[in-house]
Amino acid sequence: MSESSPPAKTQLRAGFLIHDVSRLRRTVYDQRLKPVGLTRSQWWVLSTLSRHKDKGFTQIELARLLDVGKVTLGGLIDRLSANGLVKRIDDLVDRRSKRVVMTRKGKSLLKTLEAVGVGVNAEIMAGISKQDEIKLIQILQRMKSNLVALDAVPGSALRREGKEKKSSDSDEA
Repeated sequence: MSESSPPAKTQLRAGFLIHDVSRLRRTVYDQRLKPVGLTRSQWWVLSTLSRHKDKGFTQIELARLLDVGKVTLGGLIDRLSANGLVKRIDDLVDRRSKRVVMTRKGKSLLKTLEAVGVGVNAEIMAGISKQDEIKLIQILQRMKSNLVALDAVPGSALRREGKEKKSSDSDEA
């Protein structure tokens, strides 16, 4: 070890630090959402549903989007449904399927959740310049792309390659 490098005890590996930040961030969000009666995971479901307007998603589609198991997602949806924030409706194409959509109450609550998120994020990013925040986002996006390319989300690399192939096929036409 050279004199300029810090002792092994003080060296932080990026992966462990990212994990710690993510875990602590989840904990803070869950604490701040407790008075609202939700968890960060439930908010994540609502936020994802909000991006698809009133069409909703089947539970399988939603599980894929969120990269969670169907059973885990089923529990989240059950709790959201019990609170009147989402509902399951018949799928117009496949009668065996149900689509999950947000209710008016869920849409209304989402505005409160977004305000909580903005406040918590401001606290988390305190003392970090906008320039550093932008650089952090760029680095994390690059890392995420690398992980997807490594098939960290099984099948996502194949789906991405399929989109790229379709895109290049349409360019040739």
